[in-house]
Amino acid sequence: VRLGNSLNRTMGGDAAVKRWPRVGVGVLIVKEGKVLIGKRKGSHGAGQYALPGGKLEWRETWEQCARREILEETGIELIGDVTYAYTCEAVIDDDNHWITVFMRADVPADTTAVNTEPDKCEGWEWMEWGDDKVPTPRFLPLDIILKDAGPRRFEP
Repeated sequence: VRLGNSLNRTMGGDAAVKRWPRVGVGVLIVKEGKVLIGKRKGSHGAGQYALPGGKLEWRETWEQCARREILEETGIELIGDVTYAYTCEAVIDDDNHWITVFMRADVPADTTAVNTEPDKCEGWEWMEWGDDKVPTPRFLPLDIILKDAGPRRFEP
């Protein structure tokens, strides 16, 4: 792909590529006061604890993305309301600048999460919510929501 001369100069030469932040959707799935959290693998943030979720697809709403990603990653079909909770920006590394929209969904006590993508997650666990309760290392968006919003805002 060739860039126009003015764009090349603006972006620092032939090797420069124009990039934009991407949008991710993380989901706080709440069951009996606990939140579903897994350990990432095989991607940026490998070995870090994170909420289930993923990237927003073209023309998809945040709610649609949350429902799709949760079904794909955990086998849980979200039946009830999925509501907006919080937004943060995270520059994870030189190649990953994300705006993460957090959604919340409450599920029944008998809900079970299945690790349907073992190449991307070590497994799912229901954990107590709070900066002092969720283990480290944590994926940056999860760390941000725990520190910025605190437990009062998302009391499960």
